Amino acid sequence: MPEEQQISFKEMCARFEVTPRTLRYYEYIELLSPRRDGRARFYGPRETARMTLILRGRRFGFSLEEIRQWLLIYEQKDSVQQHVAWLALADRQLDVLDGQIAELKAARDDLQALRDRTVADMGDRS
Repeated sequence: MPEEQQISFKEMCARFEVTPRTLRYYEYIELLSPRRDGRARFYGPRETARMTLILRGRRFGFSLEEIRQWLLIYEQKDSVQQHVAWLALADRQLDVLDGQIAELKAARDDLQALRDRTVADMGDRS
């Protein structure tokens, strides 16, 4: 792989806005496997694509183990079994997110009602 397609550890942290500790942890749990040259680490297109998927998975609320499964699915493209497994993961997480959205909406509605009562109470005192 040509050197110009590789980025350094520091560049990888900056590109994805993660701490060095986070990046080292993802390597430690084998979500990423950079090329090593002595103590230096270099990341090619495969690793940057994996990092994109890792961060997307975190944003969706997947656990790191679920992300590991997702990365396996990603690497075995066009397999019906892998697509079925991915759909099951996605459907389960969509249910979790829908529950969180409902809880947040209820909390927001409660806060709005409390705020409105406070404004009304203040108006009664003037």
